[in-house]
Amino acid sequence: MLFYRAALPLSRKTLTFVAGIIRRHRASIGSCWRKLNPGQQALLVLAHLRKGETLAELAAGFGVGVTTAWRYVNETVALLAARAPKLRRAVRDAKKAGYAYVVVDGTLIPIDRVAADRPFYSGKHKKHGMNLQVIASPGGDILWVSGALPGSVHDKKAEWIWGVLAELEAAGLVTLADKGYLGSTYAKIPYRGKNKPESQKQANKAHAKLRAPAERANAQLKNWRILRKLRCCPWRAGQLAKAIHVLQIREA
Repeated sequence: MLFYRAALPLSRKTLTFVAGIIRRHRASIGSCWRKLNPGQQALLVLAHLRKGETLAELAAGFGVGVTTAWRYVNETVALLAARAPKLRRAVRDAKKAGYAYVVVDGTLIPIDRVAADRPFYSGKHKKHGMNLQVIASPGGDILWVSGALPGSVHDKKAEWIWGVLAELEAAGLVTLADKGYLGSTYAKIPYRGKNKPESQKQANKAHAKLRAPAERANAQLKNWRILRKLRCCPWRAGQLAKAIHVLQIREA
């Protein structure tokens, strides 16, 4: 087997942050000696999330077993995800920040599934995956990420399950969304139909222009290669996205 050095496009403060969480967790549970110290464990997990390195490759590189690498990743992801802001807190913080509006959007996390798994198949994207709902600021910063639902669940139903628009309406935050949220009585969505009058066409252009920067929040999640195609349990998509959200906050 060959070994080589590689760069990880993350800051030192992120590594220190994750290592600190692991160190405090080990102290709280009275963990004894481990093969990797908190800093090495943090680096292993970050490489897995950011670059999508397989557990077998990481295990070989760090000199541990595959099962140990799996356990380190699961432990750290759970610790990070627990720090992700809850919906009510995220909406409250957005209100306090004075944003002119927020954007609600859905994204599909592709998964490694066969055609027989219909509940995971998204007709919109023509692939199997998990539906995540994201609230973003006008500048494209992620404010909140939902848990995971099967890809067959429509965006409008997904936001209803999580109570996203109800919470935003209660806070009085102006909310923009795409046509996937048709039927919402609160979110501002584009006009539909052919042969629209010029006023509606201009309104749709303005709507798209306001929404475009915020929709890059989903691209930020996909910058972490682990979310480009999940090869683990599909239901872990939400926890992974929440952990990545916490790391994005540290990187900002």
